[in-house]
Amino acid sequence: MYVAGFDIGGTKCAVITAQCEGDAITLEQKAVCPTDHSISPAAMIDRMMDMADGLLKRKPDAIGISCGGPLDSRKGIICSPPNLPGWDSVPIVAQMQARYGVPVRLQNDANACALAEWKYGAGKGCENMIFMTFGTGMGGGLILNGRLYAGTNDNAGEIGHLRLDRLGPAGYGKTGSFEGFCSGGGLAQLGYTMAVEQLQRGVCPAYFAPHMTAADVTAKTVGDAAEAGDETALAVYRTCGEYLGRGLALLVDVLNPECIVIGSIFARSRDLLWPAAERVLRQEALPGAVACCRVVPAQLGEHIGDYAACVTAVV
Repeated sequence: MYVAGFDIGGTKCAVITAQCEGDAITLEQKAVCPTDHSISPAAMIDRMMDMADGLLKRKPDAIGISCGGPLDSRKGIICSPPNLPGWDSVPIVAQMQARYGVPVRLQNDANACALAEWKYGAGKGCENMIFMTFGTGMGGGLILNGRLYAGTNDNAGEIGHLRLDRLGPAGYGKTGSFEGFCSGGGLAQLGYTMAVEQLQRGVCPAYFAPHMTAADVTAKTVGDAAEAGDETALAVYRTCGEYLGRGLALLVDVLNPECIVIGSIFARSRDLLWPAAERVLRQEALPGAVACCRVVPAQLGEHIGDYAACVTAVV
């Protein structure tokens, strides 16, 4: 199948063409444009389709769309994602079908990434797999009994909203949430809080200075300091890893997956996070469930969004 994938984000949008044959996919061409918030969603979608027309060698057999939620995948409607202001009840599938006359499928971006890692990445061959984003935020996609599980109204897999502690960094609108502890924003919050505590003890972490505010601390600055051996930065990642293990234990006990694939920050910083995470996971979860579950970094790397958009067209 010759497919087109549309990857829609709050900052930029991409169009990708690919050839899909069985369990293999070959990405062919890609074009990117900024997401223009000054025009209507319909006009922005038209702009993306014009961009696609410049790439397509022929009429695609199917089209996939990956976009941040909330959305209604069954009705093909985007429903007011926070990173797309004004995109309220946008019938994107109908608009693309009217233009191309081929099957068009819409999927939440975390679910689309789960499909991509399941079909072509670290979860290939699994019947039961969890994909976790671990990037700016913490989201998830569930492959259960060999198929995507999206829930009653596309809200399954929102693991970042789970509360792991009564207090802690805020994420997904909730203090102490999985996203609060295990995301880029969470690492930055932990990094700032622990740096201030260390300053009060007369110790200045390598990634911090007395004049800095919370906005000056990022997951990358803390991560770079941890890689260089800074004790406070290492403690930040150890704390994040411990809560990662606690969250993984909940997922393992409830869903009994054979594989958990974690992307972005975990894939880049596994050595900093996994020792603490594995220790807590083994302490907290059922031994039999842990024994049959692999926890691995995502394989598709920086191209996962491209694969996600295209695989949505065919799965």
